[in-house]
Amino acid sequence: MSRTTTATIHLGALRHNLARIKAMAAPARVMAVVKADAYGHGLERVARALDSEAECFAVAALGDGLRLRAAGHRQRIVVLSGPDQPGDIAEMQRLQLDAAIHHEAQLHWLAEARPGRGRLRVWLKIDSGMHRLGFAPECVAGVHARLAAMPGLDPEIGLLSHFSDSEVFDGEQTRAQIERFAEATRGLDGPRSLSNSAAVLGWPQARADWVRTGGLLYGLSVVDDKSGADFGFRPAMTLATRLIAINRIGQGESIGYNGTWTCPEDMPVGVAAVGYGDGYPRSAASGTPVLVGDTRVLLIGRVSMDLITLDLRGAPQAKVGDRVTLWGDRLPVETIARHAGTISYDLTCGMTRRVLFVEDEA
Repeated sequence: MSRTTTATIHLGALRHNLARIKAMAAPARVMAVVKADAYGHGLERVARALDSEAECFAVAALGDGLRLRAAGHRQRIVVLSGPDQPGDIAEMQRLQLDAAIHHEAQLHWLAEARPGRGRLRVWLKIDSGMHRLGFAPECVAGVHARLAAMPGLDPEIGLLSHFSDSEVFDGEQTRAQIERFAEATRGLDGPRSLSNSAAVLGWPQARADWVRTGGLLYGLSVVDDKSGADFGFRPAMTLATRLIAINRIGQGESIGYNGTWTCPEDMPVGVAAVGYGDGYPRSAASGTPVLVGDTRVLLIGRVSMDLITLDLRGAPQAKVGDRVTLWGDRLPVETIARHAGTISYDLTCGMTRRVLFVEDEA
């Protein structure tokens, strides 16, 4: 019996989710965000599944754009961090990648770059309130003029920004960011892009010309107490393993490292072959739900590198070899993230190399 932890990637769910995003965001166009190895789902796998439906991919760095081009994808690809060093510009021109420009140093590199084959398409990034990357609103008009005067660039200059808390649907911060962006770009030509996944759901006035959706593409939500399924999206990953032992532990005995959980009575304790060495969060607290077969049980004790322990009092039919689902269609990853004090994106991105990835067309 294999003890391998398996991440099943549901290709049909990816296609369903992209189609739903397109319908929700129309007439805006969609950048399918596949950074961080497609949020842990596999960059090439996800791009291949979406190749006929996606008109644009967005990645964090040049290396991901290179991987997509090497895999044969000809769509528009936007590199959201732009060039990290002067030599990146020629490579972006060669690969026909769009570059986000967010810093004065990049402007200098562009001005000094030798013209390549074809003009480089750029997006001017505006710091509307995230205070991470981007030009201050008062600098935008001047930077736009400098970019427009550079002969090696495509004359169409995109304008983009990023929201800091768009998952708060009635928040003042997002409203203020929308207003700052509008003021900073007033009178400037070029397509606009503001909305991430949460903004597609909660801020229809911010959809503009392009939306950039990552989490929703994989059926994930960062909205408090909501899963992607609550908005009509399907989880694209199921993480599962097997039950490898069932032990009878006496009342008053403690479970696992540091004895953080004590048996209230004589009881069956299951051991499943998964741990933080696979990417299951060590921070998941006792009481985190797990499925054994079709029955929901609770995690007890500390998550260790290779194993977790489960309270099987509610699953008297459980037996060694049973399937154990850590998250998936009937157990939202958002629920596990809440028990672990993090977000769903963190969990799917955290899969390690020993997890076996398999594909499913459903």
